[in-house]
Amino acid sequence: MSTQVNPIQALLAQTSLQNSLFASTSRYYGLPVENFTLLNGTTVAYVSRRFVPAPECFQNLQYHTVTQGERLDNIAATYLGDPDLFWRICDANRAMRPESLTDKPGKTLRITLPAGITGTTV
Repeated sequence: MSTQVNPIQALLAQTSLQNSLFASTSRYYGLPVENFTLLNGTTVAYVSRRFVPAPECFQNLQYHTVTQGERLDNIAATYLGDPDLFWRICDANRAMRPESLTDKPGKTLRITLPAGITGTTV
């Protein structure tokens, strides 16, 4: 059985222009897609495991104090310009459950630059 090779994919695989199934704002962007073959021959694709960076990898921009009824997506929209970036606040505050960041008014959240990016704080 011969396998057809997509020439564009082959070219991308040899360059730094990697193809991604996820938007550049996704927490899964840049993670490789792996394949697993079941005993019956079916191939299943899956996204490689994502390891959350240590909070020390983030540079603080500012802090936010949670108020009653606030939602993490609204906080992300306010500070990061995109509600879908709520996961960046989770990473910076070492939260495995996003709702745990806003469940208690008065909690202080770190608002940071993306992991590995440095700059001056505001």
